[in-house]
Amino acid sequence: MSGAFSIAELGHYALVLALALALVQSVLPLWGAKTNDERLMGVAPAAALASFAYVAFAFTALTIVYVTSDFSVKNVWENSHSAKPMIFKISGVWGNHEGSMLLWVLILSLFAALVAVFGRALPKSLFATVLAVQGWIASAFLAFIVATSNPFARLEQAPVEGRDLNPILQDVGLAIHPPLLYLGYVGFSIAFAFAVAALIDGRVDSAWARWVRPWTLAAWMFLTAGIAMGSYWAYYELGWGGWWFWDPVENASFMPWLAGTALLHSAIVMEKRSALKIWTILLAIMTFSLSLLGTFLVRSGVLTSVHAFATDPTRGLFILIILIGFIGGSLALFAWRAPVLRQGGLFAPVSREGALVFNNLFLVAATATVLVGTLYPLGLEAFTDKKISVGAPFYNLTFGPLMIPVLLAMPFGPMLAWKRGDLAGVAQRLSAAAIAAVLAVLLTLVLAGAENILAPLGVGLGIWLIAGAIVEITDRIKLFRTDFATSWSRLKGLPRSAFGGLLGHAGIGMSVIGIVMVTGYQSETITTLKPGETAEIAGYALRYDGAAPRTGPNYREDVARFTVTKNGGAPITMESAKRFYEARNSGTTEAAIKTVWFSQLYVSIGEWAADGGLVVRAYYKPMVTLVWLGALVMSIGGLVSLTDRRLRIGIAQRARKRPAGTAPEPAA
Repeated sequence: MSGAFSIAELGHYALVLALALALVQSVLPLWGAKTNDERLMGVAPAAALASFAYVAFAFTALTIVYVTSDFSVKNVWENSHSAKPMIFKISGVWGNHEGSMLLWVLILSLFAALVAVFGRALPKSLFATVLAVQGWIASAFLAFIVATSNPFARLEQAPVEGRDLNPILQDVGLAIHPPLLYLGYVGFSIAFAFAVAALIDGRVDSAWARWVRPWTLAAWMFLTAGIAMGSYWAYYELGWGGWWFWDPVENASFMPWLAGTALLHSAIVMEKRSALKIWTILLAIMTFSLSLLGTFLVRSGVLTSVHAFATDPTRGLFILIILIGFIGGSLALFAWRAPVLRQGGLFAPVSREGALVFNNLFLVAATATVLVGTLYPLGLEAFTDKKISVGAPFYNLTFGPLMIPVLLAMPFGPMLAWKRGDLAGVAQRLSAAAIAAVLAVLLTLVLAGAENILAPLGVGLGIWLIAGAIVEITDRIKLFRTDFATSWSRLKGLPRSAFGGLLGHAGIGMSVIGIVMVTGYQSETITTLKPGETAEIAGYALRYDGAAPRTGPNYREDVARFTVTKNGGAPITMESAKRFYEARNSGTTEAAIKTVWFSQLYVSIGEWAADGGLVVRAYYKPMVTLVWLGALVMSIGGLVSLTDRRLRIGIAQRARKRPAGTAPEPAA
């Protein structure tokens, strides 16, 4: 048996062994925690690490058969081609149902292994129970893969060539987007495991919240980056020029992000004030449940989308059973055990706790709105065979108004004191941010006119968030209220989580500005051009110079070239193309994009007419890059916070020496 032949079988065998270990991990440690048997509890970390090793081996084996173009493996034959560039051979591993589920389980086992390594300071019973719950999840999905989605299934006779990967997935963005998204999706399983473990033990405290926060923050950070990467990929690869479509599968990733944002803030209250215990437990369950729902929507075949893979009803039924088991089981456990958990401390409505509760209520309401808009058409079709679509108008009228109060209140929260705050005093300290927001509104009105009054107000809201985040830091270091040396010393003494919060809130402000600017002020023109003819858009002259064929590694394309000038400036060359992948007998449109500061000129081509004319769609999108740059800044903020020692290992940092005469810093 050759190595090329045996590696697939070894990979399959490794998955079966990983399933066996996951079953051991899900049973023995839990029994050990119940009977206080340290030997059984000690099985948990060893089983988690061994299971991760076997799943990693299986994933490596699948990568090898893709890289070597072993078309005797059905999965490789269906999704690869010998002429495909190496990066897309590798990304093709998760560019299909079976491989993406293996990536899902790989990340799940990775997180369990990280808990096994870094969680040894936890109480032994909690440590064992958390890993046991992770074992339940791993067992369910490994059983799903082994029973219905074997990525190593062989063909009786190996074809000479593969069918190639779906052309729209052959892009660098899709090589990055799924791993980031899954790190977010699956990362919330740790918060879920901690929540279920707390319900089983009947005990939860601030130490529990300290351990949950970094895992939740890491998952939130990856999910933010994954959603942004997916949005940008759809923007430039699908040729439609939009950055968000409210597609049900887009919503499936957005809902856990909203719930995870609420969980992150709720965990802060629980850690600092031992309040909102039951609510935080419920949010942890809800967030991962929404991640499971997203997995079901993509893998069950109930949706037709570029994101969706599976169409086999058996797979959909299997995942539905998993979904009902974990969501229904955890909620039933919550209903049974939550009454035994002690409520946390009291606080006034006007306080930092009150502001975070306000944040939570509106975020959860917004999540519910997106959930209804996503599931209602599916339910209606299932029961009445009527097909409807819920698009931007619904979300603009429901989701938008729910988010505005959250954004307006955001700068207030970090500046209010714990337990009881001074709203008037905080408003006075935020006066500089308010002035900056008003000036931004007036400047936008002057430059863009008053035809769309909502857009200038949206820009002002974005500036309010950015300036408010900056003011919060300057207030903490007493800038302009004490000498510079003292302010500098206080700045160096701030915890890194404070800077992470600054970047997170400022990033949201950047995204808000990008969204309202491109929505309110973008220009569009659709025309037919012959070589030498010119179209005008937003002050740019777009001349069509002609088209020429070109050949890629596994495709051929017709490339249209344009020369762009503005006000007699230096000409810019842009190329948009129609690609055709012969193995798949399908094609893609490659948009031409030119970034000018934070704005973009976007050109997408249609079909050629018999007389040589070419259908051209051109957009000018002001400040559109801020949509994704803001998300990037948010993710960096999460990373900065994770480097804070208190969040990294859940132990309070030693107090730094303060300059004489300065007051202690408030907790972040």
